[in-house]
Amino acid sequence: MFALADEGTLAHQRIGDFTTEAGATIADVSIAYQRWGEFCGDPQGKNNVLLVEHALTGDSDAATWWDGLIGPGKALDTDHWCVICTNVIGGCNGSTGPSSIHPDGLAWGSRFPAISIRDQVHAEYFFLEALGIHQVHAVLGGSMGGARTLEWTVLFPETVSYACVIAVSARSSAWQIGIQTAQISAIVRDPDWHGGNYYATGSSPNAGLAAARRIAHLTYRGEQELDERFGTMPQAGEDPLGPFRDEHQRFAVQSYLDYQGDKLVERFDAGSYVTLTDALNRHDIGRDRGGLNRALASSMVPTMIVGVDTDILYPYHQQEHLSRNIGNLLAMAKIVSPVGHDAFLVETRQMDRILRNFLTLTQQVPSPDELAKKRGLFNI
Repeated sequence: MFALADEGTLAHQRIGDFTTEAGATIADVSIAYQRWGEFCGDPQGKNNVLLVEHALTGDSDAATWWDGLIGPGKALDTDHWCVICTNVIGGCNGSTGPSSIHPDGLAWGSRFPAISIRDQVHAEYFFLEALGIHQVHAVLGGSMGGARTLEWTVLFPETVSYACVIAVSARSSAWQIGIQTAQISAIVRDPDWHGGNYYATGSSPNAGLAAARRIAHLTYRGEQELDERFGTMPQAGEDPLGPFRDEHQRFAVQSYLDYQGDKLVERFDAGSYVTLTDALNRHDIGRDRGGLNRALASSMVPTMIVGVDTDILYPYHQQEHLSRNIGNLLAMAKIVSPVGHDAFLVETRQMDRILRNFLTLTQQVPSPDELAKKRGLFNI
């Protein structure tokens, strides 16, 4: 029997050298992960594994960033399910990324190659193979995690029985690439970036990373929510309406965004932010597959699509497009919230209902593997 990490403990699984779809090689890759709940079933076939995919600046600690949804009696009930969450390749929370040590003893830095969403999924597939798990009950995730989930259904449909794709599109739009490139630009133009090789300099491009986060956060939250919370109020004790503009005299919303930027600087690496944001720019389910609709139609994994009605970053019409064209639509759900894109992280009550419904449907609707067996398409 294979061994999984102790529950809630950060562990690492080596997958060997990894070659990206663009042909670059990353030596001796390690994938960090955590799990909750006991494994039950057949690692080669039907089992209780739920593979959760994190968003851009998330990590393997899904029980924290999806607090209220993972645990005993919760939507992802760990008395019944074995929940596994990895830290994506290119990240900075345990998996190999730009800040990791290169075989020469220095940080990878600018030598860390560009990766795609497909690369992320391939690395995770090799991670599961290294663990000895060859099939999972479901993959689910939002934002960048939703892009990974969608790719799972096309790349490895024999491994995934069901999928839940949340708050993402079939490909990055020109607007998304534009706003994400602006974030990258803020970081690489920071004098402390040093071409991505700042790890041994004693400084980091913190100002650039904070600026990138401020830009990004405006796309994560809804316009209505921000206006209701802050409007044109000044920050307490400051006056943004003085005779001269002063960066220390701010509106309340500026202070809020500064806080969000500072928080990210404390926990995230700028090199990983650039790498993973570039991976999102490369997201395109239809690339080299005959276009978006043909690629979506080829997916036979029963898939639930979830969107947010006020999402600025991934507007709801993009999830409607997914639902109309995915080859095996399990269900469609909408989160109604003024919060915007981040609603899938903060609207716990609605997500609880959606995820419970998703898992109920997975118990009622046959997976492609079960249908194939039933129809005698291959021997069992």
